[in-house]
Amino acid sequence: MSPARIALAVLFRRELSLAWGGGGGPLLACGFFACLTVLVPLAAGGDPVGLKPIASAIAWLALALASMLSLERLFERDLEDGALDLLATGPLPLEAVFAVKAVSQWLATGLPLALTAPVAALTLGLAPDLLPLTALAAAIGGLGFAFTGALGAALALGTRRGGLLIAIVVLPLFIPPVVFGAGALERAANSMDPAPALALLAAYALFAMSLGPFAGAAAIRNAQG
Repeated sequence: MSPARIALAVLFRRELSLAWGGGGGPLLACGFFACLTVLVPLAAGGDPVGLKPIASAIAWLALALASMLSLERLFERDLEDGALDLLATGPLPLEAVFAVKAVSQWLATGLPLALTAPVAALTLGLAPDLLPLTALAAAIGGLGFAFTGALGAALALGTRRGGLLIAIVVLPLFIPPVVFGAGALERAANSMDPAPALALLAAYALFAMSLGPFAGAAAIRNAQG
């Protein structure tokens, strides 16, 4: 096995371990997601008829907010302890380091949120036959959230109040997947084909995966310089 592949495997295990163990791992994001989707029906009076038209939008908004919780420490902890300098001079390019961190973020946060999404959707009044589509769309959208969120974390690297800056940068970029994901559920609920909205959601995720590593690596180099 080549040194680059060994370094990639070691880095992936490290990042996955940090993503699962740091800051509460997926439990924090899933707990926040569940609490938010429970509080909204209570605040709205618990009327399923009133909740049904906006259930998919609320679910995706909660999903986007939950995906942001652990972004602040994605690169910041490595910058503080010097690990980021070692990664920058290692056998892997910074683009690969960024991609590994984003994928680990998705595996530790995005997939657990995708598994939680059907349960949250039920509390908001979505039909049970939409639950598989909810999980699928959340998994695809979560991949886009991970790469876009990692880009925001890289842009905020080394700044004060990084969490606030990440929110300012990332939230506008989260609008397309929220619209596409909620649109897919809305179309399915109205007996329409959700494939066009899912295709747009997948296109957003692919775009984030293609552009994110290069833009994120440039932001990291700028923070180190």
